[in-house]
Amino acid sequence: MKRIFLKLFKWMGLLLIVAALVLGYQVRQFLIEPISTQTQPAVVEIQPGASAASVASQLHQAGLLNSPKWYVWYLRYFDRHGLIKTGEMMIEPSWTVQELTEALIKGETVKYPVTLIAGHTFKETLQQVQALPKIDKQLSTERLSELYEVFALSNANSSAYPFAGLEGQFLPETYFYQAGDSDKDILLRAQTDLQAVLQQAWQNRQQGLPFKSPYEALIMASLVEKETAVAQERTLIAGVFINRLNKRMRLQTDPTVIYGIGPSYDGNIRKRDLLTTTPYNTYRINGLPPTPIALPSREAIEAVMHPDQTKALYFVSKGNGEHYFSETLNEHNRAVRKYQLLK
Repeated sequence: MKRIFLKLFKWMGLLLIVAALVLGYQVRQFLIEPISTQTQPAVVEIQPGASAASVASQLHQAGLLNSPKWYVWYLRYFDRHGLIKTGEMMIEPSWTVQELTEALIKGETVKYPVTLIAGHTFKETLQQVQALPKIDKQLSTERLSELYEVFALSNANSSAYPFAGLEGQFLPETYFYQAGDSDKDILLRAQTDLQAVLQQAWQNRQQGLPFKSPYEALIMASLVEKETAVAQERTLIAGVFINRLNKRMRLQTDPTVIYGIGPSYDGNIRKRDLLTTTPYNTYRINGLPPTPIALPSREAIEAVMHPDQTKALYFVSKGNGEHYFSETLNEHNRAVRKYQLLK
């Protein structure tokens, strides 16, 4: 009997050793093998309050975790089950469980790009931002006073131009947001960046410019932005506008006429539009319009602060995106006939 128990004990010990070896092998494989056999990364959104078990199940259902139960044990063993962050995360199936855990605890959420477009008005910019996927819409053009309060700006213009005080206040660059960010978040960042760029450019500006404040330079930058899409022309157009200001000549730039017309603009500027006085029509008013008319780029701001030293006072579109520049009215009129009237 004693011999039988001894043999049984030996067999049980052997079975325990084998089981331990098998378990050890499985644990080792669990730790070093990729978390999934998938070949492509995928985005998973971890909800607030999600438990370690629910996260593991979510990853398993998405095909991104082969052993969800083992993973829960792993998290609990290392006391990391309560450290998982929330939000959208890009999961790589080639990760080990350690790399997966580090990513979930680090909480580096998926970032989406948005590029604000130079030359757009505030309303166009807001519409662009609100059309983004996974954006929380907190702003409304119907709540005008709230808009001005959010951006700490004043609306000193008539009801005919309800967004005038908001124009040009946001830097047209590429920004990154995550799911759940708001339109307000993005635009506040763009406003902060615009002010930083404007103030630095103002401090480093060329001496003798006819601007009393950075805001006046911003207005001019918006005109330059709307007049040309050709990078090398920006400083030259800025030089023309500054020459005209210095000579007390009206700026006579069509984009101000268009902004002055407002929503009724149908794509054509007629003679009556040029002759109609609005706060923005620089064919009828002296100096700068009261506000920017669009988002000026960083390059347009720099062009205004460092314009070309030119004698040109006029320019006309050549029909290919570029302009012909003239120093005299006679030369300008010949250019108008060549590029506009006879085309």
